[in-house]
Amino acid sequence: MESALLSVSRFLPSKNREVGGQLRNFQSSFYGNLMFNKNFVRKDISTRNGGSIVVSSVLGRKVKKETVIPEPDYRIPIVLLGMAGGLVYTDNLFPAAPVGLLGLLLLFQTTRVRFVFDEEALEVKVGDQLQEAGENVFVGGKNRWKYSTFVNWELWWPDFPILVYFKETQTKPEGQIHFFPVIFNGKQLYEVMVERCGPSKTSSPDKS
Repeated sequence: MESALLSVSRFLPSKNREVGGQLRNFQSSFYGNLMFNKNFVRKDISTRNGGSIVVSSVLGRKVKKETVIPEPDYRIPIVLLGMAGGLVYTDNLFPAAPVGLLGLLLLFQTTRVRFVFDEEALEVKVGDQLQEAGENVFVGGKNRWKYSTFVNWELWWPDFPILVYFKETQTKPEGQIHFFPVIFNGKQLYEVMVERCGPSKTSSPDKS
């Protein structure tokens, strides 16, 4: 094989050899800064078709999915607080109290809770520093679920998403259901869920 390569190099024009030498010098000078993986490069030298030389290189690399964090959306808490204000205005204080408290709770959660979609899983984090949310207070376990364990998910409703539902088998083999209020940008949430978890079975918000 080495003798074949040497014999081919003798028939190469001197200009090509100069270019090749310049390229080798270029690669050597930047060796400390550039990463070159020989496993992804294949060179095929053939003397078919009248002795012509064909050299092909195949470069392969793994493309890492970027982390996506849907923006917060305050519409639901604002609507709830508006309803509570209307109930107070009409002297319906009894229903106004729970509606107002729910609106305040969701308003607070919207400022701090984030859905973080990384390369392999959805994780619930809190704060601007994206701290871990700890264990799930309802079903236990970490608030992080791999996309490969998702059985189904839904987003209700398309025009004004209020709830996001998903079922996963990571928490327990028979499947665990989760409901979260949509306190994030509904369009962004839908698009990243489709991309990372696969299409929803029934819900189909308008992505336009």
